[in-house]
Amino acid sequence: MTQSLQDHYAPNNSCFGCGPANPDGLGIKSFVDGDEIVCTWQPQTMHQAFPGVLNGGIIGALLDCHCNWAAAYHQMLAQGVAVPPCTVTAEYSIKLRRPTPTDGPLELRAQLVELDGNRAQITGTLTANGSICATCDGLFIAVEAGHPAFHRW
Repeated sequence: MTQSLQDHYAPNNSCFGCGPANPDGLGIKSFVDGDEIVCTWQPQTMHQAFPGVLNGGIIGALLDCHCNWAAAYHQMLAQGVAVPPCTVTAEYSIKLRRPTPTDGPLELRAQLVELDGNRAQITGTLTANGSICATCDGLFIAVEAGHPAFHRW
């Protein structure tokens, strides 16, 4: 697939982190790379906590959205359907391991840890200049009809 998961499956999604339809959002573009979901993202000055260092809340949003798409993709494969189910974050934890520089592109990677019914456990990393700056562990749930996020994409 040459398009990102977001552009292919959710072009009208307005999520701040990953919605292609949000012109003011972060614009995350996640791609399948074997068993991993990967993204390259370039911070801007407005994303800084202080000069040269990425804001922790932005780091959380990046990893939350990227890992959520990994969960949706793996749910789609497991269910044998053509479109990923809408998934939401049930819980996630971020570990900020070192300051994340804003002077170059960042790499996000997410992997499936475990899939149990509608629940996907995902782990992710944010890397800058070859060093892991933050990690994420999260639980993401595929929602059903009646949930506010159902059919959000």
